[in-house]
Amino acid sequence: MAKLYFHYSTMNAGKSTVLLQAAHNYVEQGMEVYLLTSGIDDRAGKARIASRIGIARDADVFGPDEDVFVKIEDRLVQGPVGCVFVDEAQFLSKDQVWQLACAVDDLNVPVMCYGIRVDFQGELFPGSAALLAWADEMREVRTIDPSGKKATMVIRKDADGNVVKSGDQVQVGGNETYVSLSRRGWRKAMGDKPRNSRK
Repeated sequence: MAKLYFHYSTMNAGKSTVLLQAAHNYVEQGMEVYLLTSGIDDRAGKARIASRIGIARDADVFGPDEDVFVKIEDRLVQGPVGCVFVDEAQFLSKDQVWQLACAVDDLNVPVMCYGIRVDFQGELFPGSAALLAWADEMREVRTIDPSGKKATMVIRKDADGNVVKSGDQVQVGGNETYVSLSRRGWRKAMGDKPRNSRK
């Protein structure tokens, strides 16, 4: 039975690496895969999913207002697909996540989504929030921060290396822009002072 999966983490945890390895496993077993990625992030090139360790594959691109159910349905007309893989899933809209859920239910195709859970202000991305609500299975892709603690948050830096505390939720960038931290590290970086109710 097909399911909707959400593999989530913070920046630089290896989500794209995990996606590309899983897609390779399907292909190695003689099954076709359909790869989708957001048109917002083209750091690896347009219509390309790439890992920091150097592996990459071409992919189809979804825009912010596209019906991804229709994209999957159109792809299935060309032949069977063992699994649909969606990179940069945080950039999906709530409607698009529902369309993916409907593709799982009505087209009987598994969909594996990979994305960041929260933004630099600690807020859920709309696509991630919908996936957390509707995915059949969720898996955390773990990474560590510079202190060796589990990273669950991310800060954004400006060109001078200063921590940015406000701005648009979406700003494409890599290691030059974002640093993954533990919640405690994120609080310190954002200037959130430790609390003590007993003076």
